Amino acid sequence: MNPQQTAEHVRDGMLARDRAAQGLAMRITYIAPGQATIEMAVRDDMLNGFDICHGGFITTLGDTAFAYACNSYNEMTVASGLAVDFVAPGRPGDVLVAQATEVSQAGRTGVYDVTIRNQKGEAIALFRGRSYCMKGRPTVPVQA
Repeated sequence: MNPQQTAEHVRDGMLARDRAAQGLAMRITYIAPGQATIEMAVRDDMLNGFDICHGGFITTLGDTAFAYACNSYNEMTVASGLAVDFVAPGRPGDVLVAQATEVSQAGRTGVYDVTIRNQKGEAIALFRGRSYCMKGRPTVPVQA
């Protein structure tokens, strides 16, 4: 498989087992080596007491895009840390789009930036994830 085919294979295999992404009705709209874009509509059951999207759901969207981007090479990779800055609220009915991009990958560690925007292109959150790769362990088995 070439690198793009590997990323697509990982996307399909991860999504088949990703109950969190499925339960939140996330859609993977783009995958490439070191990159992923995922959409999620803000539902009423995601709203907090201020009638805006709970930050935990926004963080989950960012973390999911981060996970697909850093696993796109088919080497099992987990988060070792993350930071998120909320810059605007997600509103009821918004479609949030998380775009994850690899900033650095060296040895077993990586850094990924995720920008979360609404359907108007307005920034909602900025997310930075740090990853740790378990070399030699595939994320999704490759069928011979």
